Amino acid sequence: MPNRVIETVTFKLNEGVSREEFARAAEKMNTYVTGCPGFISRRLSCTEDGTWIEHIEWRDMDAAKAAAAGIGDDPANAAALSAISGPTVTMMHSDLEVSVN
Repeated sequence: MPNRVIETVTFKLNEGVSREEFARAAEKMNTYVTGCPGFISRRLSCTEDGTWIEHIEWRDMDAAKAAAAGIGDDPANAAALSAISGPTVTMMHSDLEVSVN
């Protein structure tokens, strides 16, 4: 069985978008993300300097890639996606080796 996959995305917000406004928009993305096949968990946090870090755990790489490919197709995701500064986005996928809840 392949390892589960952690998708890590870091980004900053466009100027003028508040932390609270973005958090509300990001919560609306939960319906899309949790409805994707292979979804396990999602966490979104923000550092002191305004860098957002999203961790999503997927069953496997195929599930992670499929979800990423369709995220822009759901109108409920538009507000959150448009608040993100595109040039600041980095995304990586890694194999989960240790997990404790």
